[in-house]
Amino acid sequence: MSTLVTGVAGFIGMHTAKSLLSKGHHVVGIDNLNHYYDPRLKKARLTQLESFDEFSFLETDFATQSFVEEFTETHPQIDQVIHLGAQAGVRNSIDKPQDYMKSNLSGQLNILEYCRNLIEKNNNFKKLIYASSSSVYGANAKIPFSTNDRSDHPVSFYGATKKACEVMTHSYASLYKIPSIGLRFFTVYGPWGRPDMSPYLFTKSILDGEEINVFNNGNMRRDFTYIDDIVDGVIAALEKNLSDCANIAPHKIFNLGNNKPIKLMDYIRIIEKACSKKANLKLLPMQPGDVLETFADIEHSTEELGFSPKTNLDEGIPRFVEWFREYHK
Repeated sequence: MSTLVTGVAGFIGMHTAKSLLSKGHHVVGIDNLNHYYDPRLKKARLTQLESFDEFSFLETDFATQSFVEEFTETHPQIDQVIHLGAQAGVRNSIDKPQDYMKSNLSGQLNILEYCRNLIEKNNNFKKLIYASSSSVYGANAKIPFSTNDRSDHPVSFYGATKKACEVMTHSYASLYKIPSIGLRFFTVYGPWGRPDMSPYLFTKSILDGEEINVFNNGNMRRDFTYIDDIVDGVIAALEKNLSDCANIAPHKIFNLGNNKPIKLMDYIRIIEKACSKKANLKLLPMQPGDVLETFADIEHSTEELGFSPKTNLDEGIPRFVEWFREYHK
């Protein structure tokens, strides 16, 4: 099986590609290695994949106008696509919305057009898996968040782009019968995680003796999901048969979350314990684009994908801190 993984130098992309390679897949990985955060971390992730003979990497931007035609010509035999590349970051989307418009919307369209071309050229094309986000739920008051709930009032531009990606994909699935699954990720963390996410930011600040910013005075809850559980969900989505969508758009949405939200202050205490050091807290008001709570209803994902997260924060955070210490020497 030949799989294209976009955003392969990213956090979830690297772990997903590594899992596929360990199962004997051929993986073509693409990434533009942008400077949203230190590209050295992205290149270090790539070194985790380069030992596999079945891995090839191309530095390219899937959001450019020329991508579809060029990549269709050079890679016409891809069997399945895992589209994890995107411009991430809720707060950054408020400051730089054009970056999100290009990468998340133009990029999604290009990937859909590429899949459309693959179906026309390759009868063996299996499926498109793409990353959505819990941010699509926005200000939903009903907890936990279910894929049956409305998701048409995101409170961040990032969330708006992810919702738009779902709608765009549904239209292409309907028009061109592209089997597609969107995965709404809930606060993914673990080794090789992103530097703009709280596990990385808090761990670094605690170990360096610096203040950590605690928004809404700590009165928040998050559904943290360990990276290995997320990868299990992605692989399960690849194996999901969409034959029950034969007469409608072959497109489904699933939540991938831990289903166990934790209070922000309890989460900080777990990081303190893993670091063997107390945090210096700077309590701040709620930030624009943030939400009070994320909480995944995973009943649908469990029934149809067999998704069952296994790693809690008491296990996952120490693994992350151990990786952080080793990576930063």
